[in-house]
Amino acid sequence: MAPQKRFVPTEQIGVGGLEIGPLEKKYVNQVLNSSRLSHGPFSQRFESIFAREHDCRYACFLSSGTSALHIALAVLKERHGWRDGDEVLVPAVTFISTANIVLYNGLQPVFVDVDPQTYNIDAAQMEGKITERTRAVIPVHLFGLPAEMDQIMEVAERRGLRVIEDSCETMFATYGGKKVGSFGDVGCFSTYVAHILVTGVGGFCTTSDDELAVMLKSAMNHGRDAIYLHMDDDKTAEKERLFEVAARRFRFVRLGYSFRATELEAAIGLAQLERKDEFLLQRRRNAKILTEGLSHLEDRLQLPIIPEGRTHSFMMYPMVLRDQPKSDLVNFLEGRKIETRDMLPLLSQPIYRQIFGDIEGQYPVARWINESGFYVGCHPYLKPEEMEYMVEMICEYFR
Repeated sequence: MAPQKRFVPTEQIGVGGLEIGPLEKKYVNQVLNSSRLSHGPFSQRFESIFAREHDCRYACFLSSGTSALHIALAVLKERHGWRDGDEVLVPAVTFISTANIVLYNGLQPVFVDVDPQTYNIDAAQMEGKITERTRAVIPVHLFGLPAEMDQIMEVAERRGLRVIEDSCETMFATYGGKKVGSFGDVGCFSTYVAHILVTGVGGFCTTSDDELAVMLKSAMNHGRDAIYLHMDDDKTAEKERLFEVAARRFRFVRLGYSFRATELEAAIGLAQLERKDEFLLQRRRNAKILTEGLSHLEDRLQLPIIPEGRTHSFMMYPMVLRDQPKSDLVNFLEGRKIETRDMLPLLSQPIYRQIFGDIEGQYPVARWINESGFYVGCHPYLKPEEMEYMVEMICEYFR
C-alpha cells in the first residue's frame, strides 16, 4: 500500500472563518426585496430570540460589541449619577475596547489581574482594588469561557457595584446552568467576523431591567424620547397616540449615539442563529482534537480548562507556554501557514503605556500571558486535516 500523502496547507489556516450559506442569502434577499433597511422584522426577531437564548427579557441589536459596552456604561452612569473620574474594575487581560469605553465615558479603569488558568478576572483580587469611588466591574468572559460569576456577583452586591458582562467572545455558554449575559445589569456581545455568530459588524446588549432596556434603545438612537425609537412606533390607529408620537418623535432626552444596525446585518445574524448548535458542536469538537493531541505536552504548554459547572463556547483556542516566551513557537507556526494571535495584551499597548505608564509589572499573571500566550483557531469551518496539521506542527516544534 502506498504511504498516505501528508497534508500540507496551500493557504493560511486562520483563527477565524466564514461561509455565507443559502439561508443567509435567502434572508438578505428578503430584506432587499422589502426595501426596509432600518430596524424592522428581522431585527426584532433576532433580538427576541437572542434575548431568550441568554435568559434575558430584552436584547438590543446594534452596531458593534464596543458600541454595546459603551452605551451600557453610559446609561448606568446616567441612571446612578456617577461623576467623571469614578472608577470601574477591568481585567488586565482583555481586548482594548473593554477599557477604552471606560475612558470614553469619563471614568477611570482600575485593572485587576486575571486567573492563571481561566485568564478571566481574578475575583479574589477585586476586593483589594475597590475604593470609595468604585462604581462598577466589567468581568470579561474570555475566549468562550464564563468568568467566576458567583464570586464576582457576591463582591459586587456586597460592595454596591453595578455589573456589565463583556461577553463579546462568548455566547450561549453557561455558568451554574445560567447563561452568560444574564448575571449583571447588562450583558454585551459582539457579532463581528470570526465570532460565534457573525453579522459582519454588530453587537448586542441584553438585560432584564425594563428601565435599562428603554435607556439602552434610546442611547443607541441619538438619545431619542422613548416614544419613538424606530419607524414603526407611529403606526397606530389611535389618533391620540399618533398625535402624542408626532409631538415627541423629534425630542432627544439624553446625549446619545448613532449605534444602530441594519436589517441586512440582522438577516445574516438570524440565519447564523438558526445554525448555532451546529457551530458550537463543531467548535467543541475542534477544541477536543487540539486538547487530546497536545495533552502530552501539558508540562510545557498550558491548555484550556473547563471548570466544573461551566460550559465553553471556544471562540478560539488559547495556549500559554509555561516557562518560555512564545516568539519562537509562534514564528514556527506562522512559517507553516498556521495563523496565531496574541492573547489580548492590554497594559503593554503603546497607548496604554502613554496613558497609565509602565504598570504591567504590577500584574504578574497578565505579564506572563502577554509574554507566553497565544491562540489558534478552532472555528467551525476548519477541516479535520487542518486540525490534525496544527497538532502535528506544534508537536514537531517541541520535538
